[in-house]
Amino acid sequence: MSTQVCVDLPVTDLDRSVASYEAVGLRVDERVRDDAAAGVVVDEGVHVMLLTTALDERFTTRRVADAHETSQVVVAVSAESPAAVDALADRAVAAGAEPGTCAVEVPGMHGRAFADPDGHQWGVVHTDPDLFG
Repeated sequence: MSTQVCVDLPVTDLDRSVASYEAVGLRVDERVRDDAAAGVVVDEGVHVMLLTTALDERFTTRRVADAHETSQVVVAVSAESPAAVDALADRAVAAGAEPGTCAVEVPGMHGRAFADPDGHQWGVVHTDPDLFG
């Protein structure tokens, strides 16, 4: 069985969100794109679905949270090196993300955080492969 992970994120401006994710270096899968949603490829088997708030509200009976005001989840991804962590976080901020205040700097680990234009929190971390040997 092949496992797929897809994180649905509500967005207020789909075009702005797509542009910010592309600026970070992620690819939009045009097969999964219309006026209300866009599929973003993070890695093989890992995707983000950017859903307009109106579409996202159709999938839940709960109120869709404003990620600028609340925190429910931090989406964390790994990077191959500390330099790759910094490059991705810097690209995100240059594309309009808010720099995070939580950074990881401990022996064997380097990480940075940011919030996308809709307030969704992301973490990027490199862990030395020998750390958990």
